[in-house]
Amino acid sequence: MANTSTRTLRLLSLLQTHRYWPGTQLAERLGVSLRTLRRDVDRLRRLGYPVEAQRGVDGGYQLAAGAALPPLVIDDEEAVALAVGLQAAAQGAVEGIAESSVRVLAKVAQVMPARLRRQVEAVRAMTVPAGWNGPAGAGVDPGVLTMVALACRDSEQLRFSYTAADGRNTDRHVEPHRLVCLGRRWYLVAYDLTRHDWRSFRVDRLTAPNGAGSRFRPRELPAADAAEFVRAGLDNLPRPYRVEVLVDAPAATVRERIGRWSTVEEVDAEHCRVRITADSLDWPTLALGVLGADFHVLNPPELLEQVHNWGGRFTRA
Repeated sequence: MANTSTRTLRLLSLLQTHRYWPGTQLAERLGVSLRTLRRDVDRLRRLGYPVEAQRGVDGGYQLAAGAALPPLVIDDEEAVALAVGLQAAAQGAVEGIAESSVRVLAKVAQVMPARLRRQVEAVRAMTVPAGWNGPAGAGVDPGVLTMVALACRDSEQLRFSYTAADGRNTDRHVEPHRLVCLGRRWYLVAYDLTRHDWRSFRVDRLTAPNGAGSRFRPRELPAADAAEFVRAGLDNLPRPYRVEVLVDAPAATVRERIGRWSTVEEVDAEHCRVRITADSLDWPTLALGVLGADFHVLNPPELLEQVHNWGGRFTRA
């Protein structure tokens, strides 16, 4: 039985590496007869894998698209590539991908042997990101992200050290609820057992997370969802700059390009008002630069000065 199971997994792996396998070649790779091959194929079909057969002397087999995604069999190198790719996607800016990537990464990490985890960490450590995400120090450790994701999934209490914006370091004991990716930052929404209230924590400021070993019954979040809870908290934070700009472009166009990071209000069919709250003026200046439209700075005066300075440098270039 064990031999049959091993051979079935080997067959599945082969079918996933080639679009089409001639029957005789596939049987030879497995070291079995064509009759045994047919029985193994039938076994895969009963497990839900859509294996198509082409009859005749030159017949063969191939995996087809099914109604649901069946489990995949991957080798060591593919597992490392998958984990590294998921880590990169988890820290990327592709909308709708980051949170799904963390969920898959948590599943992969849970079953990955220690030797493969070391390979993944080596690849990640030796890779220099080249993007618009800011300095490398501001990134999130994928190991921390995975640990937190597993604690959220398993409803397991979590302990960690947290560095606040003012530099104070505290130890936290929480019931993790959800991870939220917002504006290229990760936030953990959790119930703080020490302060007896809901909190959101920036994951890049979180270190040494450890499962406390205690399960809990999830509480009701005081918001429609975790993303709304994080947004509400960020809106209440004091921000040094509140940018207001009149843009010579339709509101729909502006929302498509920078709507995720701004509030866009339609003025008329060809103009809109954009408001951005930011810690510095660099991001609003970049955002306005990618609009591809003329704009008029209403507030603050410092933004107008910065735009003129940037414009002068670009002109001299």
